[in-house]
Amino acid sequence: MRPLRILVAAALAASGVLLASAPAHAAGVTATFTKTSSWGSAFEGKYTIKNDSGAALNSWKVEFDLPAGGNVSSAWDASLTKSGTHFTLSNVGWNGNLPAGGSVSFGFIASPAAATPSNCKVNGADCGGGPVEQVPGTPGVPLVTATTNSTISLSWGASTGTVTGYRVYEGTTLKATVTGTSATISGLGTCEAHSYTVKAYNGTGESPASGSVSGTTTGCTSGTPGVPANVVVSGSTNSSISLSWGASTGTVAGYRVYEGTTAKATVTGTSATISGLGTCEAHTYTVKAYNDQGESAASAAVSGTTTGCPQTQKMAGAPYYYTGWGDPPNITTVMNATGIKSFTMAFILAQNGCNPAWDGQRPLTGGADQAAINAVKAAGGNVQISFGGWSGNKLGPNCSTPEAFAGAVQKVINAVGPAVVDFDIENTDEFENYTVQDRILNGLKIVKAANPNVKIVVTFGTATSGPTSHGVRLINRAKELAVPIDNYTIMPFDFSGGANMYQSTVNAAEGLKARLKTANGWTDAEAYAHMGISGMNGLSDQQEVTSPATWQQITDYAKSKGLTRLAFWSVNRDRPCPGGGVQENCSGVAQADWEFTKITAGF
Repeated sequence: MRPLRILVAAALAASGVLLASAPAHAAGVTATFTKTSSWGSAFEGKYTIKNDSGAALNSWKVEFDLPAGGNVSSAWDASLTKSGTHFTLSNVGWNGNLPAGGSVSFGFIASPAAATPSNCKVNGADCGGGPVEQVPGTPGVPLVTATTNSTISLSWGASTGTVTGYRVYEGTTLKATVTGTSATISGLGTCEAHSYTVKAYNGTGESPASGSVSGTTTGCTSGTPGVPANVVVSGSTNSSISLSWGASTGTVAGYRVYEGTTAKATVTGTSATISGLGTCEAHTYTVKAYNDQGESAASAAVSGTTTGCPQTQKMAGAPYYYTGWGDPPNITTVMNATGIKSFTMAFILAQNGCNPAWDGQRPLTGGADQAAINAVKAAGGNVQISFGGWSGNKLGPNCSTPEAFAGAVQKVINAVGPAVVDFDIENTDEFENYTVQDRILNGLKIVKAANPNVKIVVTFGTATSGPTSHGVRLINRAKELAVPIDNYTIMPFDFSGGANMYQSTVNAAEGLKARLKTANGWTDAEAYAHMGISGMNGLSDQQEVTSPATWQQITDYAKSKGLTRLAFWSVNRDRPCPGGGVQENCSGVAQADWEFTKITAGF
């Protein structure tokens, strides 16, 4: 879905202002500001970064100031951080590499409307061009210089080039930041093994990682093995749950899997399957390593559920609801007025790497999003949680492995308890990036294994004839990887749908059905049972019109064919403003309040 695109469309409708601030044509890297539009209290800006330095860049960062009281509220195609009225926008995962002579742009919404950025710097240099600071050279391979029961001390050779400091990583997790060439990692457990790498950094970015070094804290006096790490549910059936874990340090004769104080399995490797369980049963396990000296301490507990739980094939109609934009209505008021029982809550994005947060900035619990979810559940409803969307800093590009992606999704499931998780895979950073597509698909296998009763939906754009080449690839790849996707939902809007949005939507859905049948060998009924439609109520970005009457036709088609998901963007827009254009808090067409939601409740 596209909240930022709607904001841009509304802004363009309100103003045709275009203000450019062009730097002098100096050699180096430049950043040119353009004020593309402005309206009552805010403006839309764009920076275009041009690399005339003669050498490729592997990252970029633009900084600027706004006058007192100024703010940048959102950005796209860049990662935004702010300190007072100083704003920093850095490349996202897919647009950091900039060849010599190349250029890249990003956009943002800022206020007040009359403001213009000042003190602009790109990669630490003036935006008008000049010498470009390069990332430092790779540090020397670190050495373990000392250990205690709770610390490991390291030292390494200095990097070449300009160095602000050094960061010590364990995997992808930052463990220490120092200005010198040594560090002590504290807060560790007794007799624990750890591996570290070091990266140098400056204003331009980080160096490549050094070679790794491993060390073990002291205190291994008992002779028993170290604690098994990273216990995960690797699979489940109607009568079994499979586990795997990381090997323990020290001398290991084998591992015992416990449920409470009862040993359920004894194995010599790092995996086990607990069988003889009942259908749809939840179980919690810990793992201990052992040798002739005794057992290790227990691992962290992990929970899993056997399959075979009764499920309703069809999901309740669930329009998108967004607390971060568009004058969000009181969700209980909407439920009482329409009979709707489910909402798709948008959007989970990445915060500081592979960490999930609402819009990439609001905590999973304790805020407006949780309050809305609690209200829905208190009224007897359930929620679907949507990850991704058209813009923003997403988990797919920021989580480096399927396991990391699945771990981020699991945090959301644990915090929110959704009936459905919806992965809105869009744009060049996820939908058109096949490495990220595969990472997400493999991560969904892990999510489903650990949460067999949570439905998994993938949502993506379409042509009027059905999925584009990227959508076809996603469908075929899901089959190749055996990803247990419950529903494939298309978004039939902003697709040159023309005057007859009902027929264009039906044509796109029938195209999806054909692709699902080909990939999976399904019958018509089986394909329809794995399909969904997510429309855009009222006026779309392309000025396509879906009226309440048209949405009723689409809903009737979905019901008659046995589709299992129906949604639209969004409840925030489900209010009348005929002739008002594309807005964030109304549909742009004549309708009653919540009319699209009421129709969707009948699905």
